[in-house]
Amino acid sequence: MGKIKKFIFNAFQVNTYLLYDESLECIIIDAACYEENEKEELQDYIAENKLKLIRNINTHCHIDHILGNAFVAEKYGVYPEYHEESVPFFLTAREIGSSFGFNSGKFPDPKSFIEGGNSISYGKNNLKVLYTPGHAAGSVCLYNEKEGFVLTGDVLFKDTIGRTDLPSGNFNLLMNSIRTQLFPLPDETIIYAGHGPETTIGYEKTNNLFIR
Repeated sequence: MGKIKKFIFNAFQVNTYLLYDESLECIIIDAACYEENEKEELQDYIAENKLKLIRNINTHCHIDHILGNAFVAEKYGVYPEYHEESVPFFLTAREIGSSFGFNSGKFPDPKSFIEGGNSISYGKNNLKVLYTPGHAAGSVCLYNEKEGFVLTGDVLFKDTIGRTDLPSGNFNLLMNSIRTQLFPLPDETIIYAGHGPETTIGYEKTNNLFIR
């Protein structure tokens, strides 16, 4: 049985997730820790639960979701993985971070790129990469069919959707991503979004006014 630990990090209240199972292999999704106490909280949880961090996956590369990449690389030797179309965000990441008061320093190079259809394994679990652009170029969602959940980054939230007014955002593309990649999943699939509370695919099909 897999486990999910959610942290809420930095001023943008990003949901960072640790996924692991009885093997104690774990992966981190959207390492957003910025303040020292946030880094300590993550580090302490990994140590106390005797976890072995093996991968760091970014659902997309907006500044609020990548602030912890350097810490994870330095502390654990685990370098980020994201979709190749996310690379241009790093050309302006430090400047944009500074505009929000973040002293982000240097961002580590990626270990590798991921793309739609890839499988990401940890212990006895697998995540299928779903390519879901629209909120940001290179956005992906991560689906665990066995455990019945999907991590949607900033693509889909409870009662709302990701904003499309930022660079590379596109409303029609986002709607297509949601309808073709997420809504075919079983209604009972739990959504763990990049911000805010959990929801389900079925609830969003019925109640999300942005998608009707």
